[in-house]
Amino acid sequence: MGSRGDKVLRSGFHRHHTVGTGIGGGVIIHGKPVHGLMHPEIGHIPVKPAPNDPMPQGICPYHGCCLEGMASGPAIEKRWGVSAKELPDTHLAWELEADYLAQLCASAMLSFSPEKIIMGGGVMQKKFLFPLIREKTLSLLHGYITHPVIDAGLNDYIVEPVLDTNSGIFGAYLLAKQAEEE
Repeated sequence: MGSRGDKVLRSGFHRHHTVGTGIGGGVIIHGKPVHGLMHPEIGHIPVKPAPNDPMPQGICPYHGCCLEGMASGPAIEKRWGVSAKELPDTHLAWELEADYLAQLCASAMLSFSPEKIIMGGGVMQKKFLFPLIREKTLSLLHGYITHPVIDAGLNDYIVEPVLDTNSGIFGAYLLAKQAEEE
């Protein structure tokens, strides 16, 4: 594991999000997941539909226009009639996806001020989304937060998992290890 992975597991406060069949997320403080009244439901945070979205009502049966209802793999497929894997990199879908995920990042920054936002999952295998999300996040923040990380363009702040597609299994291992220790 690289040094960035070590830092994520051992220090401060981080947010980790997966974007795929659903949208999940977790908050890690000092290496331990946060669990309050219930587990965090990051995927059900409301988002503002983009004006050019052909499906502004979303697909979530509970909230419609929540992140999962607008930006998950099934939402992409319902909106465009094909899976995300089949869409060309230049398709409007990716501009909308970056917009919705940037709303999540800006909300996380303003709500929790995490040290890092890590985004993985099937949809996030489209690596070209990261610069779009960073750009749109900066636009949404509109200069409100001043910090060297922001000034650097969020390149080392909104990142992909160090373990790439192995993150889920490694996270499951860490949770099992934590449960055993408790």
